[in-house]
Amino acid sequence: MNTYKFAFYISTTILATTLSSCTDLDVDIKSQYTEFPTTERAAEAISADVYAAYRGALGYNHWMSQTLSSDEAVSLALGTDYYDGGRFRELHVHNWTADNGIIPGMWNDAMNGINLSNNVLAIFGDDQSDAAAPMRAMRAFYYFILMDNFGDVPLITSKVDQIPERSSRAEICHFIESELLEVRDRLPNEVTVANYGQATRYMADALLAKLYLNWAVYTASNIAAYTPEASNAKLVDVVAMCDDIIQSGFYNVTSHRYLEKFRPDNGPQIKDFIFAVPYDREKQQGMTYSRYWIHRSGQNQFASLPQSVAGTLRVLPAFLEKFKLEGDQRNSIYIGGLQYYWSDYAPDLNRPFLITTSKKGIDQDYNGNDANETFQWHLETTKEISLRPDGGPTLNGGNDLKGRSMGYRSVKFYMDVNVTSANNRNQSNDVPIFRYADILLMKAEAILRGAPATNGETAKSLINQIRNYVGAPELTTEPTLNDLLDERAREFVDESWRRNDLIRFGKFEDNWGFKSLYSAGFSERFRRIFPLPTSVLNVNTNWSQNPGY
Repeated sequence: MNTYKFAFYISTTILATTLSSCTDLDVDIKSQYTEFPTTERAAEAISADVYAAYRGALGYNHWMSQTLSSDEAVSLALGTDYYDGGRFRELHVHNWTADNGIIPGMWNDAMNGINLSNNVLAIFGDDQSDAAAPMRAMRAFYYFILMDNFGDVPLITSKVDQIPERSSRAEICHFIESELLEVRDRLPNEVTVANYGQATRYMADALLAKLYLNWAVYTASNIAAYTPEASNAKLVDVVAMCDDIIQSGFYNVTSHRYLEKFRPDNGPQIKDFIFAVPYDREKQQGMTYSRYWIHRSGQNQFASLPQSVAGTLRVLPAFLEKFKLEGDQRNSIYIGGLQYYWSDYAPDLNRPFLITTSKKGIDQDYNGNDANETFQWHLETTKEISLRPDGGPTLNGGNDLKGRSMGYRSVKFYMDVNVTSANNRNQSNDVPIFRYADILLMKAEAILRGAPATNGETAKSLINQIRNYVGAPELTTEPTLNDLLDERAREFVDESWRRNDLIRFGKFEDNWGFKSLYSAGFSERFRRIFPLPTSVLNVNTNWSQNPGY
């Protein structure tokens, strides 16, 4: 992230602390201050914590939950290392419980965003003001996260004096729609460096398009009974929201090459980003994707990193097969085979990445007489992934170099090579939530599902806009929905949308990776939403757990 990006994130610490800790529901919030802040600059300062509320979850809990529960990747244990009570394994094999160690972070941070939004709106004292509109849009965004992941959630828009009941998922869906439609004309309709990472009209449009595309999922009376053949009455609205963004002229997919968009120096110059969460390794921490993707023994492959990396995530071989279109820039997302040192975002083929090891270091089962003789081994990763003979219960691939080297690795969110030990593995890569590329593909999907084409754009021409900018071959025939889903896989990998896509397409229960270790997961359709965390139910004792858990 560029250093100028956090200029508008100035926060008043005392004020922020008061907002987040205020529990007296009868106190007039304005009376807590000798002088109530009313300027535009003060409004930005008060609102800063609202925008930052989900930074921690997006950088870890949300990303892990969406990615590992999909067909993108698996996180292996390395011997006894990184089993972590089964939190990663459960997400992969689809047998997570309410006590999973990753899922609660999504609930807690989204609810915090809602509470902060409500506190700021109470300070403004006028839900109809221009200053209130971004806070209402952000509150709708946090409700979208809760609804998408947990189904029924409590609808809280003002001070409450008792724990509310949960509203149905369909009710929350309609609330999000009504909120965004009400405020979108009062949101900023100019895109500037100053409102990067904030709610604009086009952020609201993108969220509405995503809501409408999944309308049949979110309004189903029983999520386990949803099928992709379900009628969606909002397809025309998907197209309308996408057209508003397209016609604005503020966005394009061509300002930067594909992988350049996700580097540590990304920011408002990326014209593909409609709404992104800014990160900075020093001041806006929480993003550590590369820590989990980099090879466990590759701490110095990209730079002299001051701390070790996890190296647990590997792309699943079947998913990797999607990245074979001739000339496609996205093929470079994953690196594998013989490894080299990298500099300036490219491998230096004159500098092989060598590790001092032994035959036993490579394969812990090797027992030859020369098992412990050391030599320089050229690190090589393999496409195929297998577990140790007894590795099923923990997804243990082994903590030898053979186990560490199974699976290709993602360099999409490239390691921040300037990280210091004080930064604790944090990266400065901003993470996009909504991209213009998604607008093009959502419109294409809506047309494929039955919406009338507009402005001379067809599903084929929209997908070809994506194909053209990444250098992939154009489609020559009309695409199918499966073609569209594969294009989404290539375009949005590692951006936490794959679970959402698979559920909408009815493929979330398909077989991939090591899911057969829990075969019941192939039919447990209630897992299309996560359970309420035990910690949440312990506090809200009048709530019942989601069905099936």
